[in-house]
Amino acid sequence: MAEHLASIFGTEKDRVNCPFYFKIGACRHGDRCSRLHNRPTISQTMLLQNMYQNPVVNAPLGPDGLPMRVDEREAQEKFEDFYEDVFEELAQAGEIENLNVCDNLADHMVGNVYVKFKDEEACAQALQILQGRFYDGRPIIAEFSPVTDFREATCRQYEENTCNRGGYCNFMHLKPISKDLRKRLFGRYKRREKSRSRSPRRERDGRSDRDRGDRRDRDRGRDDRRGRSRSRERDRRGGQRETSEERRAKIAAWNRESEPGPQGGGGGGGYGGYGGGGV
Repeated sequence: MAEHLASIFGTEKDRVNCPFYFKIGACRHGDRCSRLHNRPTISQTMLLQNMYQNPVVNAPLGPDGLPMRVDEREAQEKFEDFYEDVFEELAQAGEIENLNVCDNLADHMVGNVYVKFKDEEACAQALQILQGRFYDGRPIIAEFSPVTDFREATCRQYEENTCNRGGYCNFMHLKPISKDLRKRLFGRYKRREKSRSRSPRRERDGRSDRDRGDRRDRDRGRDDRRGRSRSRERDRRGGQRETSEERRAKIAAWNRESEPGPQGGGGGGGYGGYGGGGV
């Protein structure tokens, strides 16, 4: 009996536990679901609920009362800015294996961000980092997620461009990022693994070369970050995008405005950066 229950756990045959929550970490019925949502107390994966502001959902209305057309190129640039922001903030806690953002439109999945770490301790630390934090003036709602295998959670038809449910599919439609951004963010872990795998003799002989290479990588990464197109806001210099330094200064100013004053309460602001509740 125990083996049978274990074999059907989290499947459609399981009449007790919700299979969608188990696979996707979200259920369209929410708390009204007739099956149990077993929320993990520890996990490698965390969910940031509705964090990404999908421009399709938030598109302003035109004169005809219909949503205005979204510039796909500009939207992708803003999305990659957001993706990099989240990655760099959470990578402080530990190695990230997957960072996936849902392109779904249904309320329980729109803008959901899933971050899977190499180990549970890093995920727990990241969850602690995000407590009381804001992004783009909105509170970050973070929790552990039961999702560990994104292959089971992802809509295969969407990957093949054959899903007829569109944005309201109950399986994940993951928003892609460019190969360059993926290589730049996740490539750091491969470089570390190669460094660890070197023999002690080669380690000694190649130390100077590696130090020089590391400096070049850091300089190159810094130049990339400085020169990368930022599309979230344009400054007054002829429509050019902000540099990383200007953006960090703006985030710091926004954070100061968000700190509660003598009368309590947080500040406003619509700039897309990490704000801390009294950090």
